[in-house]
Amino acid sequence: MTNTEPVDRADASAEPDTRPAPMAAPIASQQSTTVRPGGVELGRRVVLLLFGLIQTVIILRVVLLLLDAREGNAIVSGILDVSQFFVGPFDGILKTNALTSGGSILDVAAIVALVGWSVLELIVLWALGVFRSEPA
Repeated sequence: MTNTEPVDRADASAEPDTRPAPMAAPIASQQSTTVRPGGVELGRRVVLLLFGLIQTVIILRVVLLLLDAREGNAIVSGILDVSQFFVGPFDGILKTNALTSGGSILDVAAIVALVGWSVLELIVLWALGVFRSEPA
């Protein structure tokens, strides 16, 4: 005796189809876009870098003098020499250029120079902002 009932193959397998869907063919010519800052933005970044370096050297000067760092050290001597170039124009603005206590020195002229260079930085950034073109 043979069973002649038809067997439905779809019902026989309960596992879902796990084959990956066919992928679309890649486009033959893909373009790569490189985004670079414009002239004004690049100028702004350069200004921020330069003034940041100047301000860092002046802050190092104030800290080293406050800590009574040994000026015979090459690094300390180099930082004090470089920073003197940026502090020099601000010497003599106030009656007192420095306050001393023991070996520590509070270089008031350096603090005035830090404020002066920061104000100059803001003016230059503002001037560069005048030429910035806003998207429509």
